[in-house]
Amino acid sequence: MSGIKAERFAGWDEMKKGRREGALLADFDAGFVEAGRKSLVVVTASDVLGSRAHHPQPMARAWTPAFEHPEVPEPGGVVIHLQRGLAVLEGLQTFDMGKGVAREMVRLEFAGDDAVLVPPADLALVWPYAGEVGKLTLDKADGSTWWGRRGEAEREIQNAAKDLAKHIAKRRRRRAPRLVAPGPAYERFVTRFPYFTTPDQAKAIQDVLDDLASGHPMDRVICGDVGFGKTEVALRAAATVALSGKQVAIAVPTTVLARQHVATFRKRFGPLGIEVGNLSRATSAADAKETKEGLRRGKLKVVVGTQALVSKDVKFGDLGLVIIDEEQHFGAAEKVKLSSLTKGVHTLWMSATPIPRTLAAGLAGFRDLSVIATPPVHRLPIVTKVAPLSDAAIAAALLREQRRRGQSFLICPRIQDLEPMLARVQAAAPDLRIVCLHGRLPADEIDDRMMSFVEAEADVLLATNIVESGLDIPRANTMVVCWPEKFGLAQLHQLRGRVGRGGTRAFAYLLSESSSGHSEKRLAVLEEFSKPGAGFAISERDLDLRGAGDLFSERQSGHVQVFGPVLYSHLLKQASEKTDDRAGDLWVPDLNLPIAEMLPTSYVQSKNMRLEIYGRVARCQREDDLDDLEEETARRFGPLPAGARDFFAVARLRLDCKRRGIVRLDAGPEAVAATFLPGRLRKVKSKSLQRDGDRVVYASKQDEKPFERIEEFIGILDE
Repeated sequence: MSGIKAERFAGWDEMKKGRREGALLADFDAGFVEAGRKSLVVVTASDVLGSRAHHPQPMARAWTPAFEHPEVPEPGGVVIHLQRGLAVLEGLQTFDMGKGVAREMVRLEFAGDDAVLVPPADLALVWPYAGEVGKLTLDKADGSTWWGRRGEAEREIQNAAKDLAKHIAKRRRRRAPRLVAPGPAYERFVTRFPYFTTPDQAKAIQDVLDDLASGHPMDRVICGDVGFGKTEVALRAAATVALSGKQVAIAVPTTVLARQHVATFRKRFGPLGIEVGNLSRATSAADAKETKEGLRRGKLKVVVGTQALVSKDVKFGDLGLVIIDEEQHFGAAEKVKLSSLTKGVHTLWMSATPIPRTLAAGLAGFRDLSVIATPPVHRLPIVTKVAPLSDAAIAAALLREQRRRGQSFLICPRIQDLEPMLARVQAAAPDLRIVCLHGRLPADEIDDRMMSFVEAEADVLLATNIVESGLDIPRANTMVVCWPEKFGLAQLHQLRGRVGRGGTRAFAYLLSESSSGHSEKRLAVLEEFSKPGAGFAISERDLDLRGAGDLFSERQSGHVQVFGPVLYSHLLKQASEKTDDRAGDLWVPDLNLPIAEMLPTSYVQSKNMRLEIYGRVARCQREDDLDDLEEETARRFGPLPAGARDFFAVARLRLDCKRRGIVRLDAGPEAVAATFLPGRLRKVKSKSLQRDGDRVVYASKQDEKPFERIEEFIGILDE
């Protein structure tokens, strides 16, 4: 409100009493008028700034996704110790050191049942490894079987890092049009979105808009769970490009998804007078010809299509953006064809469960990555159950949903499975109304059958995974998948995402005939990650189980297998950024202090929880990260007792020691001594310090507390 001097009010009641121009910090999503003898007009930031006003989603709750700390190892899992090799992390072990002092150590088991105890700080050197106990050969505890493999893998990482750095530098040198949509038209487009953006969704939108305006080609992966709002990100990106006068191509894997997107895009772009074309096998010859002509002349600004978009007779007049939705469904050959569209233009990849190679590329920095992990309000976890396949189990699940006036999906892996399954279900539950659907039906027939289910003319949709990406049906809240071992993890998660869209508790039943241990482990992942936002976690576990292959070639395995995908991505990213944090430079200062460096067991009672906190503390690179973790610990477990405060104080001291190059710090009753990395100890001027090579000793007062003596010692070093 330029030109108006507004008084700031502390609360709504004070504002109402004043009845004059004023400013108030309040959670209003839109302005309104309160009638009275003297009307009160409320104008919000959203009314003035539109989408530029950062408004958090009402009731948005902090959500801790399963993938938030993928780098923290878990008890019983296979880990990689950077100095010793492959081991099994057995957990924590507490020792009584006498005089009421206890100490906690991490127990690692190596080959030959040899165990090594390491302090919690050494978890900075311990990373989770992708593999199952019993299927891997553990290394010897002394590291003798490990160093050869590690050296070769480190050289490979350095080479890969050079390629990655070249790729990133080349991408930054390439130019692309700076695309910024006209403000008023873009705001009209945004206001037609009927929901509030979630915090993660708003950040992803901003990331994409920044990329489009950067002057460099965008190459970004949007990873968001099923129903978390990826399409809105794509819509706003498309609006920015189309309103800037350039063309947008949206590539999708199936005709069903193409039809859904065409309807969605036309609904949003129609009021702006922007046409949306469609190119798929369901498009008539006349419509396809008209669409191709519009694209060639540059008059048609937005087109949605399947692989028909890369046909030789499809030419674009002024293509600015390519959006590839459900990228995990496109094979390597199909992506090569799509790459012919993406040369020199902005590219946006979208997936709920990106394939391991795409995810690894995002984690390593080969592509930019935005994650939408915040669930919409009222979204409930889907109850996922793995059970043996039987007619009784199928009928029980379907009838249960019918009794609560809902609908169900019944999924089979192959078209030839549908007819026998229909006969089995009709015999077990004859009252159920069932409609069948698969990809070999004529396009019109697919539409008719799908719409009959949407309009509640059937209780059960018996289908192949053609419904994996399809219409939102709030009434459908049970998913039964037969022979789930024949599907990929990402496919199963996508199928499960078809239910639970309307705020009703949903159920997913995975009914298997397989007794394979590997299949059971894969299906158990879906049971473990059943919360909203689990798609990224499932992709990471898929990356663990399958590996990423080589990011710079078509090889399906590489030195990722030596370090594991999490550590490999970390080392590759660090090496490509030319930091000093290579595998050989990851070291932990050794602190010998008269202090119990552990969280009191009476404060954090769970061993697994203490192990998680130890692991996260060991990963902290800055004091700010440590402060945030200390605050989080206090919120979760209550005010920190003295022992917990000492634990975090030692962690800060260790960060300071590493920054100074101190590899060992000893604090005894009479002196403090520090050993430095070669060349890191500056010339000592103070007479109170005694130097012997890279070691310096300070004789301190005995009546001072350990931290006071160390602080005094460091202060003298800094003089």
